[in-house]
Amino acid sequence: MQFDVPDPAYTGSAPSRAHFRLAVKIAIVFVAVLWIVFGLNSALDLDPDVSGIRPRRWEGLPGIVFAPLVHGGFEHLVANTSPLLVLVATMVFLYPTATPRVLPAVWLLPGLFVWLLGRESVHFGASGLVYGLASYVFVAGVLRRDRRAIAAALAVWFLYGSLVWGLLPVPTGVSWETHLSAAFVGVVWAVALRRRDVPPRKRYAWEEREVDDEEPQGPAPSLH
Repeated sequence: MQFDVPDPAYTGSAPSRAHFRLAVKIAIVFVAVLWIVFGLNSALDLDPDVSGIRPRRWEGLPGIVFAPLVHGGFEHLVANTSPLLVLVATMVFLYPTATPRVLPAVWLLPGLFVWLLGRESVHFGASGLVYGLASYVFVAGVLRRDRRAIAAALAVWFLYGSLVWGLLPVPTGVSWETHLSAAFVGVVWAVALRRRDVPPRKRYAWEEREVDDEEPQGPAPSLH
């Protein structure tokens, strides 16, 4: 199987480098919002359960929107900070047109699933975003022959492969329903958007020659 090499003129261009810096800034701002919310909740002594998802209860519906913003403690937030920095930056950089579709999906759909089918508990935290984005980056890399996407998939597996244990209904106090549904959403979107954000590949000299050879020649000169 051939793995395509992105065109160096594209990946090494000034716009590409600027886009990478933008992706990092967006990831930092995104995570900073979570820390600001946590700081405000701590300063005001607000119970995070108020913003959580309560399955099949009307008062738990707003949690579908707000639950990813709140965390139960400092350790909970720290555990999600590093993965979100890496995954959000990777998504924005490698998959800029898919990100506006994938991020709302992994934010809202797992919460809806948990509200409909989750066990009786209060579910909150940004770990669903981690699972959704990680599954998208990994599956997108597996489906594509783009070396950058494959490298990102391998990095995600190496760094966060242990997340797979969070999909099992074993740990107490962990919303495995959120993890499982978010991972499923990420996989579905990775398959659906597999043809988006494919960078131009490097073309070799022999390919250029083949193209030149295949070009139709002009009409043969007529003899008078």
